[in-house]
Amino acid sequence: MRINKYIAQSSGMSRRMADKAVLSGRVQINGIPAEAGSTVDPVDVVMLDSRELKNLIELTTIMYHKPAGCVVSRDGQGSPTIYEKLPAEYRLLKPIGRLDKNSSGLLLLTNDGDLANELTHPRYAKIKIYEVKLGKPLAPLHRQMISDHGINLEDGNSQLTLERLNDGDDTKWRVTMSEGRNRQIRRTFESLNYYVAELHRTNFGPYTLGDLAVGATKPII
Repeated sequence: MRINKYIAQSSGMSRRMADKAVLSGRVQINGIPAEAGSTVDPVDVVMLDSRELKNLIELTTIMYHKPAGCVVSRDGQGSPTIYEKLPAEYRLLKPIGRLDKNSSGLLLLTNDGDLANELTHPRYAKIKIYEVKLGKPLAPLHRQMISDHGINLEDGNSQLTLERLNDGDDTKWRVTMSEGRNRQIRRTFESLNYYVAELHRTNFGPYTLGDLAVGATKPII
């Protein structure tokens, strides 16, 4: 097996990051610095940053219905984390993207670095869909601003596709986007003086939360 694939499947890195690790001299095979294109046999000992990469792990990706109130981190700094709630067999998986503490819904976790890169790299522009509840009705002018031209935030323009969840209710919206900057939806509405009372992700790329119960997990085949 090629060294970059071995590292990716054994550590959760993407193959691109694995290639960089090899080129920077961080990887050894049987005590010898690895080179780009090196291959690994089952009996070989592969070290990354002086840490042995154990036998090839099975690639695992799951959907998790994240509840509001927990942090997507291993250190919650006083708040509960998703890793305290996940079944033990999934606690080494890494999140693909993030949901902030007060957001809920679909969170993907994996040890497949290539999949994580495919879903998060900007060039792939994976669609994400959220359901948002605002603290007050969204004015037609502000809806047009967000949808047609976007809102200028400190890290760039934020343009979202908005659709009412219920006819006649301007507080609940379906938000579609292909970006994923930190707290982008919240910051977009907050810049226009709206409070986001609820933020719930239902779709990420080809994956849909469906009827998965809050706190439940589902392996992706």
